[in-house]
Amino acid sequence: MPAALIFDLDGTLVDTVETRIRAWLQVFAEVGNGSTRERVAPLIGSDGKVLARRIADEAGTPIDEARAEEIDMRAGEIYGELNRDPRPLPGARELLMKLDHRSLPWAIATSSRREQVARSVAALDLPRPPTIVDGSHVAQAKPAPDLLQLAARKLGVEPSECWYIGDSTWDMLAAVAAGMTAIGVTTGSAASDDLRRAGASRVLASLDELELPGA
Repeated sequence: MPAALIFDLDGTLVDTVETRIRAWLQVFAEVGNGSTRERVAPLIGSDGKVLARRIADEAGTPIDEARAEEIDMRAGEIYGELNRDPRPLPGARELLMKLDHRSLPWAIATSSRREQVARSVAALDLPRPPTIVDGSHVAQAKPAPDLLQLAARKLGVEPSECWYIGDSTWDMLAAVAAGMTAIGVTTGSAASDDLRRAGASRVLASLDELELPGA
């Protein structure tokens, strides 16, 4: 039995990955670094500043940290405008309720900025506010382990005793770097093989498939 479970948000608990992709494509069109879904989708889930710099480099127009921050913030604004009706992914709310029923601690660790999180969390319709660590809490978001390690500290457990569940390769890389058990779900934009190569010990089609020891 893990001491705690930590979850990604977009594409893991709520069905918002396509909305994220649309927001990034729109901001890149605005700044003149037109990109494609094929280039952006694999980067969803990583630190937004890293994503902005990666696309700028591919376009042959490198940007500095300040410009990456501006683009990341603008992408968040667009996402907020587009993310009007987020939906929980299959099994998400039921699993979180089950964890509470069993008094098993859990938290959300997401690269998203704080202002982008509320609507998606509200869509889960939970009976209590969850513990959330977002991109504003750390200097480096995923694939750095900082978010996950901070979430573990907030829950009062060791990272090695945690499962981290996410839908992107960046989630798996962050979990491995944090010393957590990495569990992938193919409800986002990453394929099963990609998740395994990034360090997933198990890959599930949805959270409905997650079985807890002793259940």
